[in-house]
Formats: sequence, structure tokens, C-alpha cells
Amino acid sequence: MAKPLSDQERRKQISVRGLAGVENVADLKTNFNRHLHFTLVKDRNVATKRDYYFALANTVRDHLVGRWIRTQQHYYEKDPKRVYYLSLEFYMGRTLQNTMVNLGLESACDEAIYQLGLDMEELQDIEEDAGLGNGGLGRLAACFLDSMASLGLAAYGYGIRYEFGIFNQKVVNGWQVEEADDWLRYGNPWEKARPEYMRPVHFYGRVQHTAEGVKWVDTQVVLALPYDTPVPGYRNNIVNTMRLWSAKAPCDFNLKDFNVGGYIQAVLDRNLAENISRVLYPNDNFFEGKELRLKQEYFVVAATLQDIIRRFKASKFGSTEFVRIDLSTLPDKVAIQLNDTHPALAIPELMRILVDVEKLSWEKAWDIVIRTCAYTNHTVLPEALERWPVDLFQNLLPRHLEIIYEINRRHMERITQLYPGDVDRMRRMSLIEEGDVKKINMAHLCIVGSHAVNGVARIHSDIIKSTVFKDFYEMDPHKFQNKTNGITPRRWLVMCNPGLADVIAERIGEDYIRDLDQLKKLLDFVDDEALIRDVAKVKQENKLKFAAHLEEHYKVKINSDSMFDIHVKRIHEYKRQLLNCLHIITLYNRIKKEPNKKWTPRTIMIGGKAAPGYHTAKMIIKLITSIGDVVNNDPVVGDRLKVIFLENYRVTLAEKVIPAADLSEQISTAGTEASGTGNMKFMLNGALTIGTMDGANVEMAEEAGEENLFIFGMRVDDVEALDKKGYDAMSYYNRIPELKQAVDQISGGFFSPDHPGLFKDLVNMLMHHDRFKVFADYEDYIQCQDKVSALYKDTKAWTKKVIHNIAGCGKFSSDRTISQYAREIWGMEPNLEKIAAPDDPR
Repeated sequence: MAKPLSDQERRKQISVRGLAGVENVADLKTNFNRHLHFTLVKDRNVATKRDYYFALANTVRDHLVGRWIRTQQHYYEKDPKRVYYLSLEFYMGRTLQNTMVNLGLESACDEAIYQLGLDMEELQDIEEDAGLGNGGLGRLAACFLDSMASLGLAAYGYGIRYEFGIFNQKVVNGWQVEEADDWLRYGNPWEKARPEYMRPVHFYGRVQHTAEGVKWVDTQVVLALPYDTPVPGYRNNIVNTMRLWSAKAPCDFNLKDFNVGGYIQAVLDRNLAENISRVLYPNDNFFEGKELRLKQEYFVVAATLQDIIRRFKASKFGSTEFVRIDLSTLPDKVAIQLNDTHPALAIPELMRILVDVEKLSWEKAWDIVIRTCAYTNHTVLPEALERWPVDLFQNLLPRHLEIIYEINRRHMERITQLYPGDVDRMRRMSLIEEGDVKKINMAHLCIVGSHAVNGVARIHSDIIKSTVFKDFYEMDPHKFQNKTNGITPRRWLVMCNPGLADVIAERIGEDYIRDLDQLKKLLDFVDDEALIRDVAKVKQENKLKFAAHLEEHYKVKINSDSMFDIHVKRIHEYKRQLLNCLHIITLYNRIKKEPNKKWTPRTIMIGGKAAPGYHTAKMIIKLITSIGDVVNNDPVVGDRLKVIFLENYRVTLAEKVIPAADLSEQISTAGTEASGTGNMKFMLNGALTIGTMDGANVEMAEEAGEENLFIFGMRVDDVEALDKKGYDAMSYYNRIPELKQAVDQISGGFFSPDHPGLFKDLVNMLMHHDRFKVFADYEDYIQCQDKVSALYKDTKAWTKKVIHNIAGCGKFSSDRTISQYAREIWGMEPNLEKIAAPDDPR
């Protein structure tokens, strides 16, 4: 097997980067050496790889800083409307290569590093992922930041600078083990602390109602220290800001105890305050009602709103006399987008500022809040919706509880006027859920306090209107919108798949990178032998490269001519990794039964993290690895079927595996996956999708032609009908011999000979309380997989479908998504003009 080209070697052969400017290379080398010199302390003359990485990162960062400053000056001069994207997660991955791509520096850096005798890929591998998110929601926020900068919007991402991001996953004896992700241990060259913008955040205390108004007193204060990270647009010289808050104890924190000799304890207790930004909660689509989590949610909101109002009041550059006093124009200059309900407290907090601090009337303040805020819903799973106990609020945020009660009182009055006597509707629509424990429904708060509510794929937005929020839709249909998710083509094609990006550019030019709709032009070449050959060749190179990666890091040898069948996402029952397991077992049993038949060889890779407290998800990982142990060590099977669990799936691993995938598994139960964005990444990188009609799969099938995807299984209506009728797993088990055989093997200990009862709970769940109806889709899934195997044997027919898919990707650019948010929710207009670079005369 020929050694695959490295990305760097391949980039030297291709055009999509433009030629490295000679002067640029010389400058880069000079600056690199200067940074390296300052990195090395006097008593240490030998540079490590990490020193080289930091020197390169700082060299690239130099190119950002001037653009960053000029962008902010540009905004102050123009005073545009600004959008604030509030999210508790930003899943950024690595920054170095993405920055080089967006600034157009990649070729020059490659050449400079090569001339210095260093290896670019080795240096890039030193960077830690910024894993400040769990999965789709946090990665979407990262793609949106890229698009907002690339579209020239004055945008700011606001979140928390978690000291520990999503845990690192180790697989030990087939079980997931979590390790803390100490991503800041060596420092982060991309961030800049801004202590001059530190803000106090208050907790606990009590509320005083006085003649001068309401006061929240006797609070505990935690300081929010901002760290800014530059977010470059694609080759337009615009650099926006992501500001993440870190919690610091104030200097006098508990030091009153000093007088009674408790000084040491008082200093140690500072940790209590600083714990707020210590760690990301590792749950995806699951609500954990812990006080620390509520503190995180209020912390980011309180610090951010102070910042927003400060910037609003003083937003004429260099002008001391121009200060906005009148907050009634806030919605004309500020849009706040709430990424799910996690930052929902922005609504009562903005009310508190406007009413208690700025002394506006309730009616005036409420009008400002609604016109400023908008809410994106990301899930319909009931266990994911945030419902906070009232008692917790009463203790932690007593003033906000009063405000929420008042919002609810007025909301109930409105319902009474519109639907007199409909007590049941009032109960359903209340912000306060009565029950054993009184709870605040945060989604209801978001809907009532926003002017726009959107789902993230058309089918999801329809489900919201017809089920979960039906009452709210009937009352305010004008609020509800759809904004189908998208991904940034910069990271998810140009950066991670340069070979394919170049093959496309050779046919249709490079403009598609900022206007992905231009991919439609590829339809003119769908029968072009040269394109078919080139697309297949790039895929094969990517597979060789990933196979080499697996061999190096996992010590497994795989057949790179086999179909790479990939299922990577968080481990969750609704994403149905178990359905994939049943297919693997069925395939295995068939090969064992007819070992001499011509089988289409497959390497099935499943990857993803399980939330540490989610027992079933952890058992699913153990099942996958156990099946792999049996299949991979069976000499009868050989290299016709391999099962690999991809350990520690994260952004950086996604950038390697997605370009190498032949088949993308998107097999959630219809009506459960709000959108999905991994599905779009695979499509753009030339994998075919096997999937249900769920989330954005529906629109992908529309754009590429349903005949170019492998669609199977129940539709949303079928799932609802089955719910009404009653889902009986046993009937499928008894009717389908291959299913029965597979389930019996799992429950009988075939895959766990040392512990025959190991998977009894999983089987019991599948048989008796499977909310996601795995067996109901089994038969159709297996038949669909047979079609996949048959088509894969015909490389040309397969590749033509791939080209149809790539050509249909235009809609799934986050540039399109953000343009729609801007025009239809934020009242802003994207701007594709470049601003002057710092070295250009103004």
C-alpha cells in the first residue's frame, strides 16, 4: 500500500490556496524566529515541538490582531446593529489551521515551515481542541460565529470559559472511562484576557421593596473576567470577537473570617466562587437540575448583559459626549439570540436592569425585552427541556423569581382574555408547572419573552408548532419560524478536505467557498468521466490516510478498499446506535452462514461519548466493543467485516474521519433528531447517507434527490400511529428470524462469554420499554443496507450519486442559515464587502 500524501504535500500540488507569496514567506519566517526567540527562556536553548507550535500560532495571530482592531474601529464608526449570540457551549476545536485558511495564509505558512525544516502537521497536532461543547448545539454555535464574521455582521459570541471542557474518553476493556480535559494546561495563544472589562455578578441575598423601587441586597458577588478570542471571516479582513467569561472571587471574599483566624480557610473558599466556570456539564439532550448549572446560566447572562448595555450606551468611537441614555432604542441596535433555553435568564435579567436599575415602567421594559430577544429551540425530547425548581430560584435568584411570577401573571391574564374559562389551557401554558415540586418551564419563558421562536430544520419547526408548543403557536403564530441549520464550508471542506475542495474548484472556480449554492453547477459534470474519476480518487486517498491514522493510533489494520460505514455522534438511545449493532450482528451471521459468497467488505466505525451518568449509553459502548472483539477475531470473516469503536470522538477526529467516509449513518427515530449537522458534513465530503426521514435528512433528500440517499423506516406519522396502537417489540422479535437470532446472541452471552448476563438490561429495554422503537425499523434498515452493499460494488454509479449529493449541499451552508437569521429575526443585512487590511492605506 503506497503511503498516502500528507495534507501538506497535497496542498503543494493544488491550486485552491492560491500561490504562496514569496515576500510573505520571508516575513513569516522572520516573525516565526522572533517569536521563537522570545518563547525560549535564557537557560534553555533547545526548542521543543510545543515551542515551535506557539511560535507559529503567535506568528499567525499577528496577522489577526491588526484586522481585529480595525474591525472594532469600523463598527464603532459605523455604529451598526449588533447581534449577541448567547450560548453555554462553543465547540470550537482547533484554531490554527482554520485561521490560516480564513486569512489566506495557508500556502505561505506551509512553505515557511517547510523551509525551516519543520513538519506542519506535527505542529498542528500539538494544539488542544477547545472542547467547550457537547455536540451539535455547541458546534453549531462555532459554525455560526464563522459565518457571522464571513458575512460582515457585527456579531459577538458570549459564553463561559470552562477550565475543563468535554471530558476525554478512554476505552478500557471495552468500557468508557472519563478523563478531565485540561485544555488550558499549556496556555492558549488565541485568547486575550480583558480584566478592564471585569463585571460583578450577584447571587443569593434578599429583595427589598422600597419607595425608591426594588433593591436586591445582601448578595454574594462573583467577578466575571472576560477572555476574548478573535473570529476571522473568510478573506474579508473582518475579525469578530468571542468573549468567554471566567469566574473570579473578589479580593475581600470571606476575608471577614480573617479576624477569627480563618484566613487560610477564607482563601481556600475562594474556590467556591471560581467553581462556576470550572467544568462543562457533559450532558447532551438531557437536563440536569443542579444549583451549579443554574449559577453558570445566570453568570454568563448577567455578565453579558452588563457588557451589552455598556457598549450600547458608549458606542460612538472616540466620542466622550455621545452617550446613549435612552434605552428605548435598544432593540434597534441590539439583537440577542438565545441558543436553546440555557441563557433564558437573559429575559428576567434584562427586565431587572430596565425596571430596577434604569427605572423604566414594566410595560416599556417588557416591550424592549421582547423586541430584543429571540429563541432557538434545539430539541423536543421531554427529558431535555429545562424545568428549574422554584425553591432553588427563591434561594439563588430571589428577584428573578419575582419577575418571572409577574411575567407569568400578565401572561395568564392575556390567556384568560383570549380563551375565557379555558383553565386547562392556562395550566398547560403557565411558566410555572404545579406538581410535587413547583417548577419554572424555561422554554415557556423563552417563548413568552421573545419576538421570534425557531426550530432548526423544517420538520422540527413543524413538530414544535403541532405538538410541544401548539398552544403558544395558536396564540402567537407570527412568532414561529424555521431556520434549518448549516455548517461552515471553510472548516468542513476547504480545511479538512483540500483534495475535494480543489477538484470542485477546478470545475466551477473558487467562489463557491463563500457561496455554496454554486455547487449546483457540478450537475453539469455529473456524467463527466474525469470528475467521476477525480472524486473517487480523492475519497480513496482520504481513506488511505485515515487507515494509516487508525493503524498508528489504534493498532488496527483495515482494508482500505472496504466500504467505510461511519456512525459518529453522541451515544444516545434516540440516535439508535443499537440499530447499527443489530445490522452488524446480522451481517456477521450471514457471512458465517455463507463464507464463500462474494460479500461487499465493510469497515463499520462507531464513535461518540456517553454522558458519564447515562448508564444505558455506557452499556451501548460496551456492546459495540464486545461485538467488535468477536467479529474482528473471527478468521472466517477475515477483512470482509471489521468493527471499530473510535475513541474520544471530537472536532479534530471528525475532521479526519468525515472526509474518509463512504456511508453516513443518520438513523434516529423519525421525529427525535431536531436537525443534525454531522449529516451535512458527510454529504459535503462525498459520503452517501443511510437515514430516516428525520431532522435535516428530509431537506437533504429534497436537495439531492431522494433517489440519491438511502432512506428507510417509519416517517413521523407512522411513529405517531404506532404510539396510538401501542408498540409491541415482541411481535417483531417473533416474526423476524434474523432479528431474533441477533437479540438472542446478545442476551445469551455470545458477545460476553465471560459474563453471559452482561447485556440483559439492554435486551430488556429493547423488548419492553424502548421509546425509540428499534425493532420497528430493523427489517427496512437491513433491506436498505443490502441496497447499499449492492451499489457500492459499482464504483461509477456510487460516485455519480456522491456528485449529486455534493451538488445539493448549497442549502446547508451556515452562511445561508445566518443570512436568514439576520434578515428575518435580527433585522440586519449581511455585507460581503471586504474592509481594508491593516497594511492597506485607509
